Amino acid sequence: MRFVVEEAVFQQLPGVCFGVVVARGVDNSRPLPAVEQLLAEQVTRVREQFAGVNVKEHPACLPYRQAMSRLGINPNKFPASIEALLSRLAKGGDCPRISPVVDLANAFCLKHLVPMGAHDMDRFTGDIMVRFSRPEDTFLPFGQSEAEQPGPGELVYASGSTIKTRRWIWRQSEDGKITAASRDIFFPIDGFHDSNLDAVTAARDELAAFLSSVLNCPVKTGLVDAANPVLEL
Repeated sequence: MRFVVEEAVFQQLPGVCFGVVVARGVDNSRPLPAVEQLLAEQVTRVREQFAGVNVKEHPACLPYRQAMSRLGINPNKFPASIEALLSRLAKGGDCPRISPVVDLANAFCLKHLVPMGAHDMDRFTGDIMVRFSRPEDTFLPFGQSEAEQPGPGELVYASGSTIKTRRWIWRQSEDGKITAASRDIFFPIDGFHDSNLDAVTAARDELAAFLSSVLNCPVKTGLVDAANPVLEL
């Protein structure tokens, strides 16, 4: 199994890069106090840091808004996941506690202000790819039972013809969501060489260290970019 980013993506988004963490044998079936504490600390910190801040204009969000616009995606209607989460907290909302794996991804997302996904690898059909959508692709919205088709040429995460995220890093699908039974997890961290590469690699390395030391599971890390568009998982 590989993580592959198509060449056309780099043509549309020069400098885009993807930190990767793969964790195997994760126990996501029980609460983990260390994860709960880390997420609570980051939620408190971000609320204080972003109180009264226009999140759309924050340097952490601007590269994603610009990239969305370049892709023909309205960032006001379809904000990147990091912007949506920061906006919620800046307005006094909370980050929902879901499971150790998802909470851990959200904690490091908030700590380093980068979008991070979490996908159940047992639901992949072959490679996981970042590419532009195709006519045969389908997407099952979160919490829904009927699939939909994305528009043509939409940037997506996909495995086979199953779309895992629509509009790049806007929304994840019902298919492949993390459950208590999920054990092998793929964490992508999206960023840009010219604006936040240090944040991407720090989030990647700290997440991997936490998974190894606290959850006691083997991990693999990598960085996918224009020079290295394929990573064996």
